[in-house]
Amino acid sequence: MKIISGNSNRPLAEAISTSLKVPLTQASIRRFADMEVFVEILENVRGEDVFVIQSTSYPANDNLMELLVIIDALRRGSARRITAVLPYYGYGRQDRKSGPRTPISAKLVANLITRAGADRVLTLDLHAGQIQGFFDIPVDNLYGEPVFVKDIAERYGADLVIVSPDVGGVVRARAIAKRLEADLAIIDKRRERAGVSEVMNIIGEVQGRRCIMVDDIVDSAGTLCNAAGALMAAGATEARAYVTHGVLSGGAVARVTASPLKEVVITDSILATEAVRVSSTMRQITIAPLMANAIERISSEKSVSSLFD
Repeated sequence: MKIISGNSNRPLAEAISTSLKVPLTQASIRRFADMEVFVEILENVRGEDVFVIQSTSYPANDNLMELLVIIDALRRGSARRITAVLPYYGYGRQDRKSGPRTPISAKLVANLITRAGADRVLTLDLHAGQIQGFFDIPVDNLYGEPVFVKDIAERYGADLVIVSPDVGGVVRARAIAKRLEADLAIIDKRRERAGVSEVMNIIGEVQGRRCIMVDDIVDSAGTLCNAAGALMAAGATEARAYVTHGVLSGGAVARVTASPLKEVVITDSILATEAVRVSSTMRQITIAPLMANAIERISSEKSVSSLFD
């Protein structure tokens, strides 16, 4: 097995490497003066089972191009199998036509990764499950659920309410609530226009309860902050959130700090910014053991789905 890290999230790649006890393969990944990507693999990869770890997070286009060039370099270096490990799959929110003459960019990115030479993909909490069908190669979609359940169980007692901040996340919230033997609540919101959400109604009993929202992506944090305000207005004792991918663009961290949210927990699928690292409201937990376990199972041809049984 060989593991190669792009520049998008080197600390996570190093943590995965340490967990697997497999050193990162030496590679030179740099930019020319005009920011053109250049990759040189500095070790022999002929006949090897190679895993490329690269989140296509900000700057999404640069990191995606870097991934494609790394895959091409490995293919031309005669790697036996190339697995693109994307802890965060950028463009995943563009999974359908949202209006006339709009792209399905999640499918376009799937085509690019496949045509570059990847043999399979390993990712975490895809925004929409159907994205797996956009690929013509095997896709293993891991879930952050076990990581969240373990952390919640260790830190909080009984009488929890697991909350889905929108109708689309009910399946995820229900699965976590079932594992924790907790109650479930759903927030019904109406989005007046793109990027703006308005909380309308809470389905479930939250008065006098500790509420924990779960979601796959937090970007502007508007939905989470509005949902937290609605929960507190409905009598919740506190509102927290567990989110897999902390995109946190613009003033999202400041928005969270100023909101009723007591804490937002994110994974390290995306490299934390300085604002996240110094924030007293944000906390990061690692997915490295989960990803490492999946990589080991893929390499040894074992079941990946059994990780979630």
